[in-house]
Order: sequence, then structure tokens, then C-alpha cells
Amino acid sequence: MEVDWAMPEQLEGRSLKLPAPGVLLALLSAILFGASTPLAKLVLGNGVNPWLLAGLLYLGSGFGLALVHGVRRLAGHAEAEAPLVRADLPWVALVILCGGAIAPVLFMAGLATTPASTASLLLNLEGLATLAIAWLVFRENVDRRLLIGAATILCGAVLLSWRGGPEGGGLGMLAIAGACLAWGIDNNLTRKLSSADPVQIAMLKGLAAGTVNLVLALALGASLPALPVVAGAALIGFLGYGVSLVMFVLALRHLGTARSGAYFSTAPFIGAVLAVVMFGEPVTTPLIIAGILMAIGLWLHLTESHSHDHEHEALEHEHRHVHDSHHQHEHPPGISPSEPHSHWHRLTPMVHRHAHFPDLHHRHGHPD
Repeated sequence: MEVDWAMPEQLEGRSLKLPAPGVLLALLSAILFGASTPLAKLVLGNGVNPWLLAGLLYLGSGFGLALVHGVRRLAGHAEAEAPLVRADLPWVALVILCGGAIAPVLFMAGLATTPASTASLLLNLEGLATLAIAWLVFRENVDRRLLIGAATILCGAVLLSWRGGPEGGGLGMLAIAGACLAWGIDNNLTRKLSSADPVQIAMLKGLAAGTVNLVLALALGASLPALPVVAGAALIGFLGYGVSLVMFVLALRHLGTARSGAYFSTAPFIGAVLAVVMFGEPVTTPLIIAGILMAIGLWLHLTESHSHDHEHEALEHEHRHVHDSHHQHEHPPGISPSEPHSHWHRLTPMVHRHAHFPDLHHRHGHPD
């Protein structure tokens, strides 16, 4: 089996046309999450307890998506996505623990003592953690371009740690790094659920994580801020944590974990730019160099191309799909022929060659 690592313009007719839905969703997810960092910093500036803020952000996400889910059901659109089933619940619980409980508390604690621009750029460590876990633990294919890109992003993150200043390092940065690791684990666990309804996944995560964090924060002495602050935090959570997560789950479905994490690495740049504008934080030479290194790493990720002969084994599963080359199947009685739709279906074995990512149907092995 031959693996072609050529650049897109070198593939002559079989170039990798990046799947617009997956790439666009990953980038939009990154923009929303990146913008939430300086906005959350603004809320913290009002004296809100970091742990309490984590609860408000996720509750805003959960309740907002519950409203969206209800509207979809009334409109008859919920059937287009596969619902969560009993076998998914252990994965949902782990996702809530890592990404909804541990990560946001660590991040808010670190953000309270770290400049917003530094915190935003350090969020690139999430992409690195996501890629490393996908490659080393879950054996997802990662090519040389992705590894080199990850190395340049890491160099940028290390450079940021040397910025110094009264609020530029210490335990705050370690807490943010810990949050990125927890979110990296969360992203890889969420891949196990990516065929299911992303609104349902993000809704459950928001409601459960938000409730636990809020109750614990109040029990430890935190007090609720004024209603406008609560409403602002909820709106930030709905967009930056809820809608963003829905888009990220959909990106996982199209691109796989490592690639989605690579595209998501644009989030810190969005946050850093907003932080400089909103708080007047200085644009230092190390900050610029770190941004350039991270931009180079992201470019290497974005320009990766992957095409080779590969085999599809017989597979049965349920997810939202259209009748492309991988979905030529019969429909049982009662299934609407309108597309896209979701139902249990069987994929027949085939061998073919085309440019692809490790999406739901391309999680196969590769030669050394």
C-alpha cells in the first residue's frame, strides 16, 4: 500500500479538496471558543469567583442548547441525527468529567492570574494534547506535516512561558496547561460519540458540568453576581462552549480528532487579538514571534494532503449521512428517502483510492 504525502497542487486530479463542512465547522468552533477567553476575563474582572464562572458558562451552554433541542423537535428536525444510546453513557460521563468539570475550573483559575492574551495563546496546548493523545493512545494516523506543525506550535507556547511580567507565569500558566490536557482527553473521548447528535451531547455536558460546578462553588462560599453579569456569562457559555462544541463534534465526524484539533488551534489567535484590543495588553516581541511560530504550525496542518489505496471493511452503525460513494444501501420500510437522514445501515466492503481524512469511515491502519 502506498501513501501519498504530496501537497494538494501535486496530486493532479486527485487532490485533497478539504471538506468544506468539516473545515468550516472547526474554524467557526475555534472562533467562538477563542472569543470566549477575553470575554470570560472581563467577567472575572467583576469579581466573579472562577469556579462559579465555570458553572455559569456551562449552564448557559446547557440551557441554551436545551432550548435549541426543543425547537428542533417541534420543527421535526431532530430525527436527522442519531440519538445517544445506553452504550454511549459511559463515554458521556467521562467527557463531562474531563471537559466539563476538571478543565474549566483549572482554566478559570489560571485565567484569573494570567493576562488574557497569554492565556489565549497558551490554549494552543489543547491542540497539541489532542493530537498527541489521538496519535499515541488511539492510533489515529498523523503524518510528518502534522508533527512538524505541532513542534512549531509547542515552540511558540514555550516562548510565551518566558514572557515574564507581574502576571505572566507561575501557577496560573500551569493551571491553564492542565486544563488543555483535560480538554485534549475530552476531545479524544468525544470522538467516540461523534456519530451521535452533537446538540444532545453538548446539552448534557453543559447541564451536568454546569450544575456540579455551580453547586460546589456556592458550597465553598462563592456568591452569585448581579443578574446582568449572570446573563452575560450564560450568553458567553452558550456561544463559546455550547455552539462551539456542537460545531467541534461535527468537525470530528468529518476530519478525525487530530485534524479537528489542528484547525481548532486558531482559537488562541482569535482570543489574543481580542485581548489586546479589549484590555490594551502590550504587543511584545516574544508575543509576535510566538504568534508567527503558531501560525506556521497551523499552516502546515491546513496544507496536509493524504491519499492512498485503502480497504473498507463491513460496518454497521447509525449517523447522519447522504448517499455518497460510501453509502449505497437499501432502506427498510418507514425510512424517509429525503437527505440527509439518520438510520442504522450497513456498509459493504470495498477497496478504492481517494483523498481522505480519518473520518467516521476512514479509521484504518497505515503502513510504516
